Parts: sequence; C-alpha cells; structure tokens
Amino acid sequence: MNADFPRILTLLRKEKGISQKEASSQLGISQALLSHYEKGIRECGLDFLVRCADFYGVSCDYLLGRSPDRLGSQLTVEDIPEPDAAGKENVFHGGILTVLNKKLIANSLNVLFDLLAKTQHEQLVREVSDFLMLAVYRMFRVVYSINPKNQNAMFTIPQEMARGYSSAVMEMCESNAQSIAGGKLSGEVQSREEPHNLVITTEGLSQRYPLFSSSLLNLIRNSEKSIGSGCGRR
Repeated sequence: MNADFPRILTLLRKEKGISQKEASSQLGISQALLSHYEKGIRECGLDFLVRCADFYGVSCDYLLGRSPDRLGSQLTVEDIPEPDAAGKENVFHGGILTVLNKKLIANSLNVLFDLLAKTQHEQLVREVSDFLMLAVYRMFRVVYSINPKNQNAMFTIPQEMARGYSSAVMEMCESNAQSIAGGKLSGEVQSREEPHNLVITTEGLSQRYPLFSSSLLNLIRNSEKSIGSGCGRR
C-alpha cells in the first residue's frame, strides 16, 4: 500500500465517530486486522480497499492519498472557485477585523500574482506560491489545534516537526525566489516585460490596480508596523 492509506483510513473512521470494533464489524474483518491496517503494520488487498471506499463514501484514489478530493477528481483551474464567489463559505461572522484583513490579503495577492504573471517565469511563480501556501498551512494548523478533539490524522507531519520543517522550506523558497529575481529572471522562458520595464511605484500601482492597490499599500504599512513593534506583540 502506501504511507497515506493508514492515516486516511484512521481519519475517516474517527470522522464517522465509530470505534475500531464497529468499523471492523461493518467491513467484515477482525478488529485486530483493522488495527494493523490503521497502524500500517500490514497491507490490505484490493477487495478491502474497495469495501472501505464504499463504506466511507470516498474514492480509492482518496484513500491512497492520490487525490485530495473525496470523490477522486483531480483539481483543475476551472474547478477552483473565485475567492469572492457567492455562498455560505464566503460569509464571515468574526466581525469587521476578519473581513478587513481577509480583503487586504486577498486584494494584495491579486496584485502580486498579476506581477508574477508578467514575468512568465514558472519557477519564480512556484517558489512564491509554495511560500504562501506554507504560510497558510502553518496558520491553519494553529487554528486547528485550538480544539484538542480535532484529529491529527489529517496531517502526515507531527505538529512538533511541522513548524521547523515548514520554516526551513519557506526560507529555501524565499532564497530561491530572491536568486531568480536577482538574476533578472534569466534561465527560463523569456519575460513579456524586460526587468527594467517592470517598474513598480505607488502611482503606477494605483493606475494599474485601482481596486487593489490601496489594500497592498495598507498591508505593507501594517506589516512594517508589526516588524517595528516586535512582530506585532504588544
């Protein structure tokens, strides 16, 4: 099998709120054998894999960690909703601070990724994207840890290791991105705009991004205020 299967198998059972004894009875195996599967001590056969998929209402690809989607579909650009898509998932109940900061960050990312797109440098886009995704991942884990009943089986890397490892990878992403930028974007595809033409000024930002530039400028100001006050600790 693989390393993801035991973790996902355990997570699905706990999400369903049933014991190993109940799950093993429903799946037609002994509790001891299910325990071995969940711990990764033994590998299951294809028949059991299919039974698990049917029992938990997920795809075999999801069980094997091959797809983040429970039905096994592979995520494409078209599948990802717009950040401001209508729906209950885009409604915030935490007050004005939550809405304000979400908009500041989302609008600033619009500017950042539009500028990245103009470089047409895929590696630079990957490094910046990986850095930002790791930042979101780390903060999600912090919020996730608030409730001790939340199952750690969602993650493959233990909490005590995740922070250090992610910090190291973020440092590498930033260094790689800085190296690419310092090399004037050479070594990959030709940029649509020459580096010296990618001029960024407050006036230029306001003209090019009339809806988003104020958010970016506020984000810069708030970030530097936090840095100046000791990472925001008061």
